Amino acid sequence: MLPTLNGRLQTRLLVLGAVGFLVALLITPLLPTGSLNLGQAYRVTLSVLLATILVGLLWELLYHFLQQFRWEKDWPTMFGLLTILNEGLLIWVLLRGTTVIVPAQLRPSATAFVIQFAITWLLFWILVNGPIRLVFHRWRYNGGRFL
Repeated sequence: MLPTLNGRLQTRLLVLGAVGFLVALLITPLLPTGSLNLGQAYRVTLSVLLATILVGLLWELLYHFLQQFRWEKDWPTMFGLLTILNEGLLIWVLLRGTTVIVPAQLRPSATAFVIQFAITWLLFWILVNGPIRLVFHRWRYNGGRFL
């Protein structure tokens, strides 16, 4: 059973939110944040996570539209992994180009961003393509919906 659009949105929101929050809690003190104190560093990492989730929901709409042109209406698993590149690049451009996500004085370094984004995204991808399918076996048959 292929995940429906609603299922993809729910999965991204719930799993990326949970995984991303835990990753941010654990790695923020270890990130190269320069002159930021720990509170500011957490504000930055959690803001990047929130932006990743919200922009990711918009990406899912675009992915769903593009999948309608494919015969099987889904991507190969490797395409799902490679989306780390375009999604990460867009979040980075938004971080650098606007002050909507974080103020200019709190922008993360490229190294800190790449570490946080890569760890979060890889764990999300691994969980969605492995353990979630085993533990929540009805998730697959509900079109990827949790609720």
